Amino acid sequence: MQQYTFRKLTQIEILEGIKNNDSDILQGFYQDQYPKVEKYVLSNNGTHQEAKDIFQEALVAVWKNIKNDRFTTENGTALNGYLYQIAKNKWLDHLRSPKYKKTVPLENFYEMEEEVNDEKEIHLKKIEDSFKYLGKNCKELLTRFYYKKESMSMIAKAFDWTEATARNNKYRCIQRLKEMLITKE
Repeated sequence: MQQYTFRKLTQIEILEGIKNNDSDILQGFYQDQYPKVEKYVLSNNGTHQEAKDIFQEALVAVWKNIKNDRFTTENGTALNGYLYQIAKNKWLDHLRSPKYKKTVPLENFYEMEEEVNDEKEIHLKKIEDSFKYLGKNCKELLTRFYYKKESMSMIAKAFDWTEATARNNKYRCIQRLKEMLITKE
């Protein structure tokens, strides 16, 4: 089998070689173009095997189009770009396919949502239980801030504090509540 220095062949010679099923030209074209497609697939969440499969599919598509005179060269790199674009489109189709997508059936979504809601209820119950054991000032401060949506200046006035003291006390109350929650878990 005669070895061609593939890069020195013209587009016309490559097209004619592919059209005539010249194994040397086909092999040279494969070896020259595969690394670009492999790099693209690997950099877009693919594996080496998927890169090989995509390249094979693209090469067959190009071969068929050349055989059926559906491809004409426009410049010195048109064939390379044509193969690369077909491979890229095939890879994107693969990524969009249901086989590849990580979807959850709708009925499973509702089950998951119920589990999340149950976990939220348990967590809220723990907060409520811990809240009962906070001191009077902490309960009032957090109630005013989170439930009544009062500003820090209003809370400071109600307790006869400065705003800085109100912020510090709010922080301490939240820390105390977090500590209680951690000990309950």
